[in-house]
Amino acid sequence: MIEAIEAGAAISTVNFSEVLAKLAERGEHTRSAAAAIRKKANRADGGLRIEPFTEEDSIEAADLRPRSKKQGLSFGDRACLALAARFEVPALTADRDWADLPQVGVAVKLIR
Repeated sequence: MIEAIEAGAAISTVNFSEVLAKLAERGEHTRSAAAAIRKKANRADGGLRIEPFTEEDSIEAADLRPRSKKQGLSFGDRACLALAARFEVPALTADRDWADLPQVGVAVKLIR
């Protein structure tokens, strides 16, 4: 995962919000955490890119719903897949349920 981030991985604003929510649950100050992540993300040598969730992404995420309902993919899961589809790159996940996804048009790479 670290290698992917250093190579210039992207996360949608939807999934960035999920990360911040998890940090908030653990007692982190959300705005401070967001600022720290954005500072590290905005590097000229790569790093994590925080991408807006676009209208086209919303259409793709909705289109994925019937094809992924059996696996119980959340909106956040489908937002991740939609971003991967937009950039035509594999989606990285630790969620083993994604390994058995029906054809969603996106390669899925398990990170553990």
